[in-house]
Amino acid sequence: MPRFRHAAAATALAALSAFALAGCSSAGSADAAGDAAQGSDASGSFPVTVEHAFGETTIETQPERVATVSWSNQEVPIALGVVPVGMAEVTWGDDDNDGVLPWVEEELEELGAETPVLFDETDGIDFEAVADTQPDVILAAYSGLTQEEYDTLSKIAPVVAYPEVAWGTSYEEMIRLNSAALGLADEGEALIDELHTEVETALAQHPALADSTVLFSYIDPSDFSQVGFYTSLDTRPGFLTSLGLPEPTVVTEESEGNDAFFAEISAEEADRFADVDVFVTYGDASGSIIPQLQADPLLSQIPAIAEGRIAILEESTPLAASANPSPLSIGWGIDEYFSVLAGALD
Repeated sequence: MPRFRHAAAATALAALSAFALAGCSSAGSADAAGDAAQGSDASGSFPVTVEHAFGETTIETQPERVATVSWSNQEVPIALGVVPVGMAEVTWGDDDNDGVLPWVEEELEELGAETPVLFDETDGIDFEAVADTQPDVILAAYSGLTQEEYDTLSKIAPVVAYPEVAWGTSYEEMIRLNSAALGLADEGEALIDELHTEVETALAQHPALADSTVLFSYIDPSDFSQVGFYTSLDTRPGFLTSLGLPEPTVVTEESEGNDAFFAEISAEEADRFADVDVFVTYGDASGSIIPQLQADPLLSQIPAIAEGRIAILEESTPLAASANPSPLSIGWGIDEYFSVLAGALD
C-alpha cells in the first residue's frame, strides 16, 4: 500500500472520531470538482454542499455510515480509510466470484475490515438493501442515476450524484465529490496527487505510447459490419486523452454534439480509422480475433489492424475492469495496462 493511504486512513479515522466527540459543525466553502463541491477549507467541517446534475445535496454533519452504489464509488472512502456499510456487488472483472474486485479486497485487508454489505445491482439499484444499511450519505459521483433513482435514494439519505454526464465522471472528479461529502476534501486532493504521480511514472516507461492515438473499441466477433468505439465522454478514452495522448480523428468527430459514451459506424467507412495507432478491444486470451479482423476485406484496410497493432484486454478480467481507472485500480494495475497497450505497438 502506498504510504499516503496509511496516513490518509489514520487522518480519516481521527477526523471521524474527533467529529463524533466534538458533536459540532460549521459552515464554509471551498472548490472541489470544478466548483461542484463546496465545503470549508478545513477537512471535516460541516455542513457541506455538493452540486451535481440533479441540483445540490447538503450533508449537515460528518457521515458515520457511508453507502455507495454503482461502479467504483466505494473506492474513495476505502482509499481514505473509511469502510462503507454497503457497496455495489461486482460481477464484471471479479476474479474469484466474491463480488469484490481484487484491489478493493487488498485495501479492505490492509484496513483489517470485513467486506461491507453487497448490493445486487443486476436488475438496478436495490433500494431496500441500501435502506437496510441505514446510511448517513450515499455516494454515486460515478454512476448513471436517473432522476427517479436519485429521488428514491434521497428519501433514504443525502445522495452525491454525478456532476454533469451519466457515466462520464473522471476518477479525479469522483474523488473530489465523494471525499468532499465525507469532510475529507484535503485528503482527496492528496490522493489525486499521488495517483497522478503513479500514472505519470508508469507512462514514462512507455514513451512511444505517450505519442500514440488509441481507439478504445468494441468489435463483435460475429459481426464485422460495424465498428463500435467509446467517445470522449467515456472515462476509458477520457483517461488517455487527459494524459496528453492524441485523440483519433473519428473519436473527435463522433463525439461532437453527441451525449452518448459509445458510437458505431459502418466498416465501409474503414478509412476513418487511418490515424489510429492502437486498437484496444475486449477478447479472449488467445487473441483469436486478430487474424479474424485481418482476414476481413474491409477492416483489413485499416493500417493498425493490417499491421496487428491491436491490444486485447481479456474479457471480464480484473485488468479489463481496470481500464476504467479508479482510485484503487490505478495502483493495482496501471503498469500492466500500459504494457498491454504499448505491446501492440511492438
